[in-house]
Amino acid sequence: MKNIAFSFKNVSFTHSNGQEALKNINISASAGESIAIIGPSGSGKTSFLQLIATSLRPSTGSMAVFNVDPWAISKGQLQRLRSQIGLVHQAAPIPPRQRVITAVLAGRLGQWPFWKSLVSLIYPVDISGPQLCLQKLDLADRLFDRCDRLSGGQLQRVGVARVLYQKPDLLLADEPVSALDPVLSDLTIQCLLADAQTRNACFVASLHAVDIALRWFPRIIGLRDGEVFFDLPASEVSESLLQQLYAAERGVLPKQDNVNTL
Repeated sequence: MKNIAFSFKNVSFTHSNGQEALKNINISASAGESIAIIGPSGSGKTSFLQLIATSLRPSTGSMAVFNVDPWAISKGQLQRLRSQIGLVHQAAPIPPRQRVITAVLAGRLGQWPFWKSLVSLIYPVDISGPQLCLQKLDLADRLFDRCDRLSGGQLQRVGVARVLYQKPDLLLADEPVSALDPVLSDLTIQCLLADAQTRNACFVASLHAVDIALRWFPRIIGLRDGEVFFDLPASEVSESLLQQLYAAERGVLPKQDNVNTL
């Protein structure tokens, strides 16, 4: 029997303003799977990832992460569960005056004892680990730079390096290459995929560019209006199906060559 990384059963989520972001989601994923989430703007991709990350709680339905209901355990157990989940944000929440090495070390804060976490904010407790993660992303030479001296694309890769350093069992990424050119986009996705595959971690990424999703991910989930429009192997995702998914955007498929980069 496969190890289940996460599962949703009839999950819906409504924001505090009454806007329904997700409706009746039934999805599960196993350890070692790599999945791309695609769909037009406002389809619920970010909310979907935040639910998996336990940053949001379902309004209705039930969910489990590693066969555990996150909302039926103690705060301490939930904290330990969250330390197994890594989320790459589209805009990494990194303090501008922080140095790159400190930002990467923050990936382990949820796993280290309090004293080590505190020391790491003052003096790097590890140098080679963050340097290796940054090297994979062509950023090793910025190890001791301040984050406010980096471009948007470089900051995005620092956020990726932080999650690579964390080594989570469930790796999530919300538009992780939105600020990168095609070459760096492919490099970054390759790094995330390789890291997940090495550790048999489940990797789920929301992506704006459809061609990146189809090129690198074996399983594609299409969201539209907060619902699962399809959940298929990449080889079965046809041009016609994609046109239907993006019908609200006049059928214009977002791809690397028509997505603005920074």
